[in-house]
Amino acid sequence: MAGGCHVLIPKFDAKSAIKAIQEHKVTCFITVPTIMADLMSYSRKGKISGCGSVTKILNGGGGLSDELINGASHLFFNAAIFSAYGMTEACSSLTFMPINKPELQETKNQLSNQSEGVCVGKPSPHVEIRIDRDESNSSSSLMGKILTRGLHTMVGYWGNNTVDTSESVRNGWLDTGDTGWIDRTGKLWLMGRQKGRIKSGGENVYPEEVELVLSQHPGVAKAVVFGVPDSRLGEKIVACVSIRDDWRWVDATVEHQGEGKEVSAHILQEYCRIKNLSRFKVPRLYYHWSRPFPVTTTGKIKREELKANVLACMQPHSSL
Repeated sequence: MAGGCHVLIPKFDAKSAIKAIQEHKVTCFITVPTIMADLMSYSRKGKISGCGSVTKILNGGGGLSDELINGASHLFFNAAIFSAYGMTEACSSLTFMPINKPELQETKNQLSNQSEGVCVGKPSPHVEIRIDRDESNSSSSLMGKILTRGLHTMVGYWGNNTVDTSESVRNGWLDTGDTGWIDRTGKLWLMGRQKGRIKSGGENVYPEEVELVLSQHPGVAKAVVFGVPDSRLGEKIVACVSIRDDWRWVDATVEHQGEGKEVSAHILQEYCRIKNLSRFKVPRLYYHWSRPFPVTTTGKIKREELKANVLACMQPHSSL
């Protein structure tokens, strides 16, 4: 319909992808954070000056860090980069948002003053989205389950009659399994997965919100947050963090050297408070994670697998 064509490679690797983009003058491609990270790494090692044919990049499967956005904007210097939020059960993408253009500035300003989730943009014209507020929520809260309706939603799972979809599809509205809210401009803000929600001391905590704050620390490369059973709180919040190469992790038993590029449980806890993260959301336990995080083929963290690993060796580096 668009008069274009697809360029296919048997399996993704950064070298083959860059070669195909350059040879075929590819104008548009879809990526996930892991793929983008590999492209950036290869372009630095291979001293690739740039791919000027690309005019549009769509990223899904997770948010791009500022470092990846800046790197992609430099490598694909003519490209507009968009993020997409969605799910397979709703034909992939539901909302879209430009992330390397001036239009984003308003959203960035909102985000700096808004701790309630991550902005994922506005829905496509054919997509209906509404928020199903929990009856237990306070009247002032805009947050609830994210539902979508339209021809893009599934009827059910193909060839699997044993799966009950009545809970996820009601009156044509599909429950995405995510929690969020819609602002006055119509933008959707994503809080996190309903099933990943932590219940600590009677309060709801969404791991993604805490991870967003922790990942803003200059010494943190990646943070993964989850809850572990606790006799008093119900669940205790745990953070696994990997730190950047030129930073040093300091255990609670080791004195800080005051060199400036140190990360510890105490430093991260204070950072969360400086960032105005509610006290009950601040992790109590911190693990320095020195290995690659377990991920799916699309680069999403296997949170339950990581949680199982931590529970198997429940001897935290630091307890605050």
